[in-house]
Amino acid sequence: MIGAPLQNVEVRSMEAIGRASLSPSLKEMDDLQPNRSCDASNASATVMPPMHWYAVNTKPHQEDVAEANVRRLGIETFCPRLKEERLVRQKKHTCLNPLFTGYLFARFEVTEHYRYVLFSRGVKNIVAFGGEPAIVEDHLIAGIRARLQEGDVLEPASGFRCGQIVRIHEGPLRGLEAIFERETTGAQRAVLLLKALSYQVRAVVDLRNVVNL
Repeated sequence: MIGAPLQNVEVRSMEAIGRASLSPSLKEMDDLQPNRSCDASNASATVMPPMHWYAVNTKPHQEDVAEANVRRLGIETFCPRLKEERLVRQKKHTCLNPLFTGYLFARFEVTEHYRYVLFSRGVKNIVAFGGEPAIVEDHLIAGIRARLQEGDVLEPASGFRCGQIVRIHEGPLRGLEAIFERETTGAQRAVLLLKALSYQVRAVVDLRNVVNL
């Protein structure tokens, strides 16, 4: 009767020893954990793909539709608009129209988002040259944004007369005299945009840099 309880105590002690031998110590558990500092270092060393601006060609009169759908993808867009006066039924009306008719800008990572943007409702295609999407340089976007008023509305053009002699007072052509020919329409500005993106040299002068003589 006296030996039995001692035997039970001994058995329980052996079970506890067995459990202890199977349980790793705190230090051993730390050793088994992944090296978080290394992972964090590797994560910070991972280079994210670059994001660039691209010119998106929209379907006719669907700039707003295309921009709304591209934005739903979480992509930054920029569709500058210009106040223009148009004669409708013999009356002048002030309208907001895209600066570049049929185009908007979108900033995204091309390998990840190209197809999503391309197949967004209202989008016709993404401007490309030589089979590669044409990157719009940041300074071009910054130059357009510098003239914005009230969000995305460009200031109205300053109404020069055709044939008027003007002088350029700022920029790389400063000091030169020129003859004002005409203001460009949205479609003509779109052509100039495409030519600029295809690296053809064009001298497009900001109207703010031109003064009457």
